[in-house]
Amino acid sequence: MPETPLSPAETDQLWLAETIALSRRCPVSTTAFAVGAVVVAGDGTVLATGHSREGDPHDHAEEAALAKIASGDPRLASATVYSSLEPCTRRASRPRSCTELIIAAGVPRVVFAWREPDLFVDCTGAETLRDAGVEVVEHPGLAPAAREVNAHLFTR
Repeated sequence: MPETPLSPAETDQLWLAETIALSRRCPVSTTAFAVGAVVVAGDGTVLATGHSREGDPHDHAEEAALAKIASGDPRLASATVYSSLEPCTRRASRPRSCTELIIAAGVPRVVFAWREPDLFVDCTGAETLRDAGVEVVEHPGLAPAAREVNAHLFTR
């Protein structure tokens, strides 16, 4: 008997669960969120993964993942960036935000679990991406799992 294909929402939740698992790999920081990201091509192929502070203390997850994909890769035109946290719009440590990097890469869809709290900066990632024509999907049912990885930031 053939397996029933996953719905788009189920597929999104599967990839978001992977981003939350990736966020658990992040070195602990008291000044930044632990975030995981996966870039998936339209055909379901994983193009890259990343997590905060993966190669540098200032790396963001989406930034780390997108840096592993050649600029202009045609698969980006049908890709989705999955992130455990809403992509940033402001950064103190780098000149380009994750939303700018996503838009510049030509990624048409972003899915995230947890809207960024105003703990470090005021983030308008979802709105900025939508204004640029990117489809944005939020799955707030997975937000508690993404927040739990960052619980130490809220107990100071």
